[in-house]
Amino acid sequence: MLQISVLKEQTARVLAGLAKRNFKTAEADVQAVLDLDQRRRALQTQHDAAQAEANELARQIGGLMKSGDKAGAEALKIRTAELKTQIKAHADELADTERQQTQLLYKIPNVPHESVPAGRSAEDNEVVREGGTKPTLAAGALPHWELIKKYDIIDFELGIKITGAGFPVYKGQGARLQRALVNFFLDQARDAGYTEVQPPILVNEASGYGTGQLPDKEGQMYHDAQDNLYLIPTSEVPITNLYRDEIIPVDKLPVRNTGYTPCFRREAGSWGADVRGLNRLHQFDKVEIVQITQPEHSYAAHETMVAHVEKLLQLLELPYRVLRLCGGDMGFTSALTYDLEVWSAAQGRWLEVSSVSNFEAFQANRLKCRYKAEGGKTQLLHTLNGSALALPRIVAALLENNQTPEGVRLPEVLHSYCGFDIIG
Repeated sequence: MLQISVLKEQTARVLAGLAKRNFKTAEADVQAVLDLDQRRRALQTQHDAAQAEANELARQIGGLMKSGDKAGAEALKIRTAELKTQIKAHADELADTERQQTQLLYKIPNVPHESVPAGRSAEDNEVVREGGTKPTLAAGALPHWELIKKYDIIDFELGIKITGAGFPVYKGQGARLQRALVNFFLDQARDAGYTEVQPPILVNEASGYGTGQLPDKEGQMYHDAQDNLYLIPTSEVPITNLYRDEIIPVDKLPVRNTGYTPCFRREAGSWGADVRGLNRLHQFDKVEIVQITQPEHSYAAHETMVAHVEKLLQLLELPYRVLRLCGGDMGFTSALTYDLEVWSAAQGRWLEVSSVSNFEAFQANRLKCRYKAEGGKTQLLHTLNGSALALPRIVAALLENNQTPEGVRLPEVLHSYCGFDIIG
């Protein structure tokens, strides 16, 4: 959520940034927030003045009663009653104005960083760099959904039977590969200085609002209406919310956490060749890295997080590329996002496997996640997160890129984790 002070003091920058997102109601929404803030301030002034007068009258009434002037005291009590009515009316209107302002602020996305290119879709994203070498497959190479059937390692039909489409059953070497990848990613994050946490996979409404999934992604989240809890779309949500309503001591910064969870996304309206097999699922496994840091350090932290994900892809011997997302393709809460994609040789296309984002103070403002700066002033922190990594498309690329007549040969770094070096 954008800060009111930013909207007031940097209006031109905010509107220019939101134009990169093609956010059509930016000018009207920003002006409405500022108008409501002006109204809120006026109401607060009236409320405080009435309260101050009421307090002064209470003091005077006490003095009159002590001196025996009951008539004078009764006259002041009439005015006090009028003031109490005014104070309640002001408080009610103030609460309603603040509610309207907050709801409107929830609609406005984050302002993109100055380096974010303008654009409307993924076609406008910038390729920052590429790494690795694309493999040349033999004639008759199979896409991963055919390899899965051939080696009987994942069963989509069983998933449909017990749950529905998009909930695969992993078995045999497929299940062991899943576990191996999770352990490998967690070990790498730990070695990079991240503390492992195991958070809940259900979160309350406040947590969803805290990191910005609500109200923006409400239709994409699985919701338990009876308890008003949401299945997490990513472990970013519970891990970042560990620090909601917290003032973090400077000597504890930066916070660096990692966690593995299953993730759940409804992906409503998804269909077609691009979502075949493991390309898009309703439930999938992912290791996440999260950092919370002082504003002046957040972009350096962002680069280290991207480098960490690149290292994982290099160790897995997967060809990859790093993209800087354009304004029209960025997530609602992000100020700057790098996507990392791997080359899917049999499909002949790039698959996104990670997004690494800096949210600046956008999430922290919702979370009230702060620190005490020099001089004792409380300031908002910056939050960041990245997938390190999401498993389904990694598995898809590993299967397709490493297929041989003897089976799928796994990269060396996974041999000890899997307990085997070939799927077949």
